Amino acid sequence: MGSNWENFLKNQGEWRGSFTQVSPRGEILGSTPSILNLEPFENNQKMRFRIRRFGEDGETPTYDHSQEYSSLGRQILFFDTGAFSKGSLQAAPFAEFGAEFGFIDGDRRLRLVQLFDKDLKLASLTLIREFRAGSAAQENPPLTLEDLWGTWRGTAYAAYGDLREPETGSTVLTLTQGADSSLAELSLAWGGHKHQAQAEIQGNRLLFQGGERQILLLPDGASCNLPLTVPLRQPFFVEAGWLLAPNRRQRLIRFYDAGGAWVSSTLVLEEREVGG
Repeated sequence: MGSNWENFLKNQGEWRGSFTQVSPRGEILGSTPSILNLEPFENNQKMRFRIRRFGEDGETPTYDHSQEYSSLGRQILFFDTGAFSKGSLQAAPFAEFGAEFGFIDGDRRLRLVQLFDKDLKLASLTLIREFRAGSAAQENPPLTLEDLWGTWRGTAYAAYGDLREPETGSTVLTLTQGADSSLAELSLAWGGHKHQAQAEIQGNRLLFQGGERQILLLPDGASCNLPLTVPLRQPFFVEAGWLLAPNRRQRLIRFYDAGGAWVSSTLVLEEREVGG
């Protein structure tokens, strides 16, 4: 992998898009136009960041924040594609918890922010769809279950917060409709481990484990996989996905240990089997 800073630089440019608020059940609540600028300077040793959000006229900023970076904190990891994952280093009672995931593909970026309240219950989601200024990039259709049925084979790139050597492994993810059309069956093989689960289909929502975890199918080919309440004293993960093309998908995952400490972030690049 390239350095964290080198991979950060892959996000440079002016990105025009929107911040869309999403309820914990996946309902679209409203959007705000935005412009984000990432401008390197001093021979790429520093990055100037500016984010603006606008009112209904699309011209008057209601929020305008600028910042300069010369280094990155350990809570954020960038991958060779330019994708990144950042978030809380620790999940603990009476403290808010959150994560942000960012994907980049040519003239498109997609980001997803997940926020949990002080009771560690899912409070809000923000979907950020961005397009490089001056490009003809288009938005993807909303994600559906039909887009995900089948077997997806991928490569997982795991990076660690303690800076140990990154690891690479293979993954196989299969999602099929159950005998009952209201159910979905999921199986995952990764690094010698296998996991199987069944979910109840509720519109654009897959509800797992008696309602403890869900996958939301969102606009622009996005997905969100997370617990409704962050569990204590057991490992857990939070995830975002982006369907870039009918048979090409990326996922970003943040893993936490039983003590609530962030352990690693993983980027999965996967393709659906032909006929899958």
